[in-house]
Amino acid sequence: MSDVTIYVKDGCPYCAAAVKHYTDNGIDFEEINVHQVDGAKEKVLELSNGQRIVPVIVDGGEVKLGFGGG
Repeated sequence: MSDVTIYVKDGCPYCAAAVKHYTDNGIDFEEINVHQVDGAKEKVLELSNGQRIVPVIVDGGEVKLGFGGG
């Protein structure tokens, strides 16, 4: 299992940029689509202190909200 998890949604350019960044840099990650995985929306709200934002990136226990301006 990877130390990095990226919570994404379809059509989000910031999510796509985050996935591309981690892929291009050879960093293993788990991608979780908040609309396809049960409980993922709730987990994002928990991680983001109630903010409705994606991507949410959990990297080694550190939570990062958004990516590249998003």
